[in-house]
Amino acid sequence: MLSELLSFAALGFQHIVALDAFDHVLFLLVLAAIYRGRDWRQVLWVISAFTVGHSITLALAVTNVLVLPSRLVEFLIPLTIIATGIENIIQRTRASQSVFSTRRVLFAAAFGLVHGAGFAGYLRSLFLDSIAVPLLGFNLGIEAGQIVVLAATAVLFRLVDRGLSIAVPSRDPFPLRLCVVSLTVTLIATEWAWQRFPR
Repeated sequence: MLSELLSFAALGFQHIVALDAFDHVLFLLVLAAIYRGRDWRQVLWVISAFTVGHSITLALAVTNVLVLPSRLVEFLIPLTIIATGIENIIQRTRASQSVFSTRRVLFAAAFGLVHGAGFAGYLRSLFLDSIAVPLLGFNLGIEAGQIVVLAATAVLFRLVDRGLSIAVPSRDPFPLRLCVVSLTVTLIATEWAWQRFPR
């Protein structure tokens, strides 16, 4: 049982850090873009909400309780990225003051529901008998992968902020970095949404 758990955890980890999961990585990137290092508690709440959301849908989808067309799910995933990027830009003034509401947590949980459906198609094909251990292992792997991605993102944002503060010492680099990251990711996701539009 332990070996099965570890095998599925490895699959979950590989799935979140693989190049073909770039849409999930971009979502984490834009989700984290609005936070500074001092906001780590809020980041934990938001990421935990996202994890709960995708865990619920993943469990429902792999047990065939909830069956969504894969083309619809693949279209909805970039829409979650676009919505998050736009919300970042709208909230940039409040974000500079570290004023947040529970809305962001609910936002992440709702979008986690969509991303869980995206993971489900991949995982469902791997099940043989019981789903409890594979589902737990896969979720643990996904969570570990998200932590790695977010740690790398935090380092990247710190370096960008430092570079911007050197280039423009009289201004706070955070709003500029937030807007550039959010706008870039939103444009990429918009192209994906267009390509994946169900026809």
